[in-house]
Amino acid sequence: MVRFLAILAAVLALSGCASKFKTYDGPEVTHVLVNKGARKMYLLHHDTALKSYDIGLGFAPVGHKQVKGDGKTPEGTYIIDRRNPKSEFHLSIGINYPRDADKRSAREAGVNPGGDIFIHGRPWKYRKGGRDWTAGCIAVTNREMEDIYAMVKNGTPITITP
Repeated sequence: MVRFLAILAAVLALSGCASKFKTYDGPEVTHVLVNKGARKMYLLHHDTALKSYDIGLGFAPVGHKQVKGDGKTPEGTYIIDRRNPKSEFHLSIGINYPRDADKRSAREAGVNPGGDIFIHGRPWKYRKGGRDWTAGCIAVTNREMEDIYAMVKNGTPITITP
């Protein structure tokens, strides 16, 4: 009986881990569009919105990210350039901030531009953080992040507007 319970626990643990990795075989996501003011993110196939999501942003959401720790979410066009299946934030996909122009502006201002900007889920420990709670990332629910992680591939452009 003990052996059976141990096997059952192992199977349940593995199935729980595997469930966050979904597959997607629909139209290609060709662009991600984020409207910071409306707190919306759209996954687009050319000009057609495939999905839309309510989002949270950095804790100081107005304006373009320029300095590490400013709590702002960048603005402009970037690229999805990496993914983290073991993210502290459930799952995450990375945005290639800072670009060369961001680095140049920061260098001229004598500041660190920061980095590690992601689209990610919301772990339990941040459940009471309000709508705009990240350090500059774009947050969605964990279930939404599972869909986004499956749908958005590395190399996809993302435009973040005020």
